This record gives sequence, structure tokens and C-alpha cells, in this order.
Amino acid sequence: MLSQTYSASLLGLEAYPVEIEVDVAAGLPAVIVVGLPDATVRESKDRIKSAIKNSRFKYPTKRITVNLAPADVKKEGPSFDLPIALGLLAATGQLSPERLKDYLILGELALDGRVRPIKGALPIALSLRKETRRGIILPRENAAEAAVIEDIEIYGVGSLAEAVKFINGEARITPHKVNLDDIFSDLLSDCEVDFAEVKGQFSVKRALEIAAAGSHNVLMIGPPGAGKTMLARRLPTIIPNMSLEEALETTQIHSVAGLLPSKRALVTRRPFRSPHHTSSDIALVGGGTIPKPGEVSLAHNGVLFLDELPEFHRQALEVLRQPLEDGSVTISRVNRTLTFPSRILLISTMNPCPCGHLGDEVECHCTSYQIQRYRSRISGPLLDRIDIHIETPALKYKELAGEQLGESSEKVRKRVTGARDIQEKRFKGEKIYGNAYMNQKQMRRYCRLDDEGKELLKMAMSELGISARAYDKILKVARTIADLAASEDIQAEHLSEAIQYRSLDRNLLA
Repeated sequence: MLSQTYSASLLGLEAYPVEIEVDVAAGLPAVIVVGLPDATVRESKDRIKSAIKNSRFKYPTKRITVNLAPADVKKEGPSFDLPIALGLLAATGQLSPERLKDYLILGELALDGRVRPIKGALPIALSLRKETRRGIILPRENAAEAAVIEDIEIYGVGSLAEAVKFINGEARITPHKVNLDDIFSDLLSDCEVDFAEVKGQFSVKRALEIAAAGSHNVLMIGPPGAGKTMLARRLPTIIPNMSLEEALETTQIHSVAGLLPSKRALVTRRPFRSPHHTSSDIALVGGGTIPKPGEVSLAHNGVLFLDELPEFHRQALEVLRQPLEDGSVTISRVNRTLTFPSRILLISTMNPCPCGHLGDEVECHCTSYQIQRYRSRISGPLLDRIDIHIETPALKYKELAGEQLGESSEKVRKRVTGARDIQEKRFKGEKIYGNAYMNQKQMRRYCRLDDEGKELLKMAMSELGISARAYDKILKVARTIADLAASEDIQAEHLSEAIQYRSLDRNLLA
């Protein structure tokens, strides 16, 4: 007897439907799985056999053929266990085959019949909008994630037996619902860190405020113990809350990577990713035989923190150039090309020299050759893609011992939110999420300078020898500074401050 069930698989962040045909016929007992299954799918026959027996259903001692269509696309992962098992029970008359057609089914089976969570429930739920299925049957742990998509009935099950009873109409399962208002209501109410905890470093805080307002990349240069890491970890607290659209984008990536916490509906806080400096280029931008998102994509709509930037492998740093420029990563393999979003705010740190004490009160013992070799680990093209370079000096005793606290994250975030509101109105309908992502046409329109500003920028270019890309970065940062001041036009003082954030790389890193 032949039965049909319906499931889905993922290509990057995109889901496509998979029709599963199960045929049980006379012959020597064997299970054949066709349709380009990977090793995980081929191994499913052993999990399914044990799950069916331990759930007290009958397992046929006949020839079983499982076809996964379309046959020319590789099928990956254990999420086909549950639909194949249900199709096998339908083919042997233990389950109503007609009701199987109403649902998209996903789930990995344990040997005792329990249904384990899967990756990519949210992207698959999004794909169902184009399908005519009644709803999705999936693991109970993934129900909250998939239920974010409205107008789709999501049924969470905990075991194979429960799924059979539901499909046969012997048990009722209430479709899972989530309240998005509740999810977003307490986004920052329990933040563990705050900008007010950082003493001194007012110029660095100002630079980070500008970076948060316009999504500008930052490089902080200073000796050990100056507070670079402490400042970086507090940057997400001054960035405005994520919108529903941003939350969905970020959650899809974390879902595909298998990093979404159990029973978590959405990633509502901006990601903060801090990979170790031994990370490979594939770990940073993604890839592998089966392309998966890397750190730049996992930090999408959030912050990617690279501590001690020169300690990263040069090849790993160089592959960041395209994602920083385009806001996406395209990974090409022989049989597929996948694109993952990577719209991030990069914040990085480095010491002024190998020992870290050049220009500090502590004596530096590094030779000029050692200093030059250390600084040359970061290429000029990568530095050009970092909008703001700011020196982070060591704190004095008076600053450390003082009782006065700085501005709170909430207060700074209000100014940043005001600047971003201006940008949202400015770029409405243009799919731009911050001044840092302006193209040449938009810069000509929104970054006009008066004669004084032009002369100032001309003088800066001649004295600092900055590149054309750095020229664009100065204009974009100046536009953000003007937005923070609620100024419609870029004034000379805005441009002067933006130039200050570019001159540092020439003074220290040349």
C-alpha cells in the first residue's frame, strides 16, 4: 500500500516543500530511502523502526520504499523521521491516510517514540504561507517559534503516539498561540549591564553613541585595562529595540543554526557575538560542505565584537570585507549558492603595540619593527571599512576612585532612537537601515556640504592622505552626528568631529 505525507527542508534560510511517499510491498524485509538523502536521513530507518515498536504499533516485515521528492535536491537532517513514520503507519492501515494531507509534518524521533526538536521551524512556517496545508505538526519545543507566524495552525506533539491519536481524531491538540506584545514588553527591563557603570572615557562613549545611531563600525585602540571590552559589551544597551521584522530575520538565522533556546518564540534582544581570535574564516562568515551561517550572520541586526583584532588570522579578517560592505554573505558551492544576511555593527579593539603600553605611563619595550609588524596585521582595505577609530586611554586614579556615574544606557538610547527615527523617515521605502548603508546616490542627496565644509574636507584629505572609501565614511559619520544634533544640514563642526574619528588610523597605524 502507498501513502503520502508532506514535510519541508531548508536551503540556507529558504524552505521548500518535500513530498514523502512510502510504499509497503511484498518481498524480503528491507528499507530503501531514495531522493538524495544524506547520512542522517538514511539512518532514520533505524530510529523509525525502534520508535514504532516502542510506541506499540506494528512494524511491517516487508519491503519498504521511501521516496523524498523532488528527487534532484539533497535532503538533510533528522526532521523527516516523524513524517516517514506516520506515512509508514498510514501505508499499513494503522493511521488515516486522508488526514495526513492536511498537515506539514516535521520532527526527529527518539528510539522510545519521543519527538525531539528540530532546526529551522520558523523559516519553514514562513514558507507555509505559500502552501495550502491546514497547519504544521512539529515538536512541542518548536511550537512557540513557529506560532509567531499568524494565520497558521501550529500543533506541537511530544511523541509519535500523540501525533497518531491527533491525526486519527482520537485526541485534541489546541493550536499553539503566542502574544507578540508580551514578548516585546520587557526587552530591556532586566539588562545586566549599563553604560553608567563605565567611569570616564567620555570621548569613547560619544563615539559609540554615534556608532549606534548610524550603524557605524568602530575600532578602539588603547592599552590593556582601559575599558575597551567593558564598553563594547554595553553597546547593545544603547541601540534601539528590534522591530518585529528585525526579530523575525534574526530568529530565522538562529533557528537554522540550531541556537534558538527551547520553547523560545523569537530572538528579541539584539545579538552580541564575540568569537575567539582563533576562529577560522568559515567560522566568521559561514560555509562548510553544507553551508551554515557564520558569526557575521548570527550577529545580524546586532553587534559583532572582535577583541584584539590583530590576533585574528589575517585570512579570517580579509573575508570580512565583503560582508561589511554589502550587509550580506554569499557562499557558493558546486551545487548551490546561498546568501545569508549580515547587517551588523562591528566593534573591534586592539593595543597600540604588542605589549600594549605605547604612549602609556607604563614603559613600552617594543621595538619599532615589532610595532610596525603588529599593526600591519590589519590591512588598509579592512581599516577603510571601519568608520570610527577612537583612542581609549588608560584611566587615571581620580577617574577610577570618583563616585560620579556617567549617563545611563536608557538616556543615551533615547538620543540614539531620535537619530534613528530621523533616518527611518529619510530612507522610507529605500530599504536603508542606517546612514552607514547609504549608496553614492543617497550620499549626494543627503550629505551635501557648504563651502566651508568642502574646504575643511579638502584640507583633511590632503593632509591625511585618506582613501575614497574613507572619504565616504567621513560623510556618513558626519550625517549621523548632524542627526544626533537634529540638524537638517551637515555643519562644519559635524564634519570636523567625523574627521577626528578617521585621523587616528593614520596617526597610530601608519
